[in-house]
Amino acid sequence: MRERGSEPVWGEIFALLEAFAAEHELPSVSLIGRDAGGRAEAEPAEAEASAEASAKAEADAPFLILISTVISLRTRDEVTLASSRRLFEQASTPGQMLCLSRERIEELIYPCGFYRMKAGNILEISRRILEEHGGRVPSTLSELLAFPGVGLKTANLVLGLGFGIPAICVDTHVHRIANRMGWIQTVKPDDSAAALEGVLPREYWIPVNRLLVLFGQNVCGPGRPWCSRCPLGDYCPQMGVEAFR
Repeated sequence: MRERGSEPVWGEIFALLEAFAAEHELPSVSLIGRDAGGRAEAEPAEAEASAEASAKAEADAPFLILISTVISLRTRDEVTLASSRRLFEQASTPGQMLCLSRERIEELIYPCGFYRMKAGNILEISRRILEEHGGRVPSTLSELLAFPGVGLKTANLVLGLGFGIPAICVDTHVHRIANRMGWIQTVKPDDSAAALEGVLPREYWIPVNRLLVLFGQNVCGPGRPWCSRCPLGDYCPQMGVEAFR
């Protein structure tokens, strides 16, 4: 076990996290991003696609990632994936989305949490993308945060997965694990994003969310984490862990 206060060995830690992730399915929004051709989750084979298809995928991916992340808030991963795919089968661009009624969007994304509110936000986001941004999702933090239902977590995930812009997306898993590992000491997830920017090498800003979400879902959960089968045991001071399995 790493001594408290010692510097993390980032390369070794992230190599172990990548090996762990290779044996598990991607989180829902990362899957959507990969399927849509998002820059951060693209498969090597996609490089062989035609220039036209590649350009279209890069244009569509930020919108699909944005909407699926809006759907994901307060919603289980498997529900997010199913809801997003049902919706995108009917509408995958802002223009197509505005052809759907609010009631139809509610039907398609149900049973995600707060589905009525999210349906309204999806329509408003789509309208503003068309009217204020020429039909393209903006690629700056301030513009993304101006959309209804979009907070720092959602905006950073769109920047990272959709545009390949280094940004740290912090959800409950990233916040919990980064504190347990002793990388940061924060109380709120939004504070964790800024704290991680100060210690985490930039090359890991985009993948940290994908890797720690998977790790948190399967090993380092809330309550009693599975420390007995944790591949990061040699690097973790178990900060705040009172009981484990």
